[in-house]
Amino acid sequence: MNIQWYPGHMTKAKRMMEEDIKLIDLVIELVDARLPLSSRNPDIDNLAKNKSRLILLNKSDLADERVNNMWSDYFKEKGFFVFKLDARSGSGMKAINSIIQEACKEKIERDRKRGILNRPVRAMVAGIPNVGKSTFINSYAKKACTKTGNKPGVTKGKQWIKLSKGLELLDTPGILWPKFEDQEVGLRLAISGSINDDILNISELSLELIKMLLKDYPGKLAERYDIDETMTPVNILEAVAIKRGCLKKGELVDLDKAANIIIDEFRAGKIGRITLEKP
Repeated sequence: MNIQWYPGHMTKAKRMMEEDIKLIDLVIELVDARLPLSSRNPDIDNLAKNKSRLILLNKSDLADERVNNMWSDYFKEKGFFVFKLDARSGSGMKAINSIIQEACKEKIERDRKRGILNRPVRAMVAGIPNVGKSTFINSYAKKACTKTGNKPGVTKGKQWIKLSKGLELLDTPGILWPKFEDQEVGLRLAISGSINDDILNISELSLELIKMLLKDYPGKLAERYDIDETMTPVNILEAVAIKRGCLKKGELVDLDKAANIIIDEFRAGKIGRITLEKP
């Protein structure tokens, strides 16, 4: 599968972020805990040079907890502040305040020495499409400040949100990069839901996911769908179609429908807590 997706509004969004970065003290980057490296836009590192950095491993409740800890250690070793997050439930939000204060300690101290008191920390919330930026902001603010959706591309423009006297957030649209040099990256992004499903072959995508699960999480498919995992990926897809009653006229199995079930249930965490890449 050759996967590329870079709609025109992303170029505009990147330019906008380049203009706004000079106003920013801290870049809060959300990544998908199930694919923390693949879900990092390399442009953000260039954009955020010389800024304090916080990485939020969002959707960590859907990811393998053992691997979550490995990724947390990995990013801390690179000099980032890191926090595991489930933005939908809002658990652990209070701890983020102290992490932001710690990340911006030098900036706050510089202001104090200059006699500048109570200037709020300004943080840019960045990340790829559908990684949960708007959900995080709404959960953090304890109110609906931004529009959310479970598909990529809901946030199209920037928006400043004043959370308190001491903190202002800049919500930005999700941006990818023009070309995935490594197609494995594009594949993981497609499986997780960060690329528009309309341009994808979901049946092929489900077969790739089945291969990954057989290799790294043996037993998960058998447990979820009551099937034999010793079969080929195509036969496993057929078995899931039969188990779930995915039939067309004439009793033919509907592989597309079964493929959608597998992809949707992976994204919802119903197959189990799964991480698609390790440090």
